[in-house]
Parts: sequence; C-alpha cells; structure tokens
Amino acid sequence: MSTNYRDLEIYNSSLNLFFKVHSLSLKLPKYELYELGSQIRRSSDSVVTNIVEGYGRKRYKADFIKFLTYSHASNDETILHFNKLLHLYPPIIVPHQNLINEYETLGAKLNKFIQYVELNWKT
Repeated sequence: MSTNYRDLEIYNSSLNLFFKVHSLSLKLPKYELYELGSQIRRSSDSVVTNIVEGYGRKRYKADFIKFLTYSHASNDETILHFNKLLHLYPPIIVPHQNLINEYETLGAKLNKFIQYVELNWKT
C-alpha cells in the first residue's frame, strides 16, 4: 500500500499527461486557447487533482471512491476533447494523437484502482 499519493502510478501518469496536454493546448489558434483549449486543460488538470483530493480523504472509503470516480470521468472528458481537437485541428493534434491512447490506458488503470479500493480498502 502506498504511503503517499505521489507513490501512485495513476497520479504520476496523470500529472505527466497534464503537462503534455497543457503544452499542446498552447499551440492551438489564439481564438481556441480560451475555448476548447481551456476545457482540455481543465479536464486534464481535474484528472490528477481529483486523485490527490481523493487520497487526502482516503480515511473515508466512500469519499475516496467518489473522487477517483470524478477523476475517471474527467479522464473520459479529456479524451472527448482530444477527439474534437483531432477533428478540428488535425495538423496540430495528429502528431500527438498517441496521448489519446495514453489517456485510455490511464482510464483503465483508474478503473482497476477504483475496483481495488472498493474491494480491499480498509478504513
């Protein structure tokens, strides 16, 4: 069992993905920076932030699961935004479309961690 959220693979993966998404979003056209660019930055940030907030409430199993579920939902939202950007701005996004696969992998890991907490977490 990890003693700190920084020990969690899902935390480290989501933080690294956030940094990649943030940098990529700044390459969008200026008019999109505050629209879809802002949405993908916020959803990507929410993935990692909810892991940290949930871990801070790990004493309360139901709260931990709730925040991990929020993280998973934000992960799905980030994938949706990527798909929209891929359609709207292929020259910018296509070279980075592997990030969609990385988010899908993270989603599977989040789901497995939620299942682990549901079945094994002791409060």
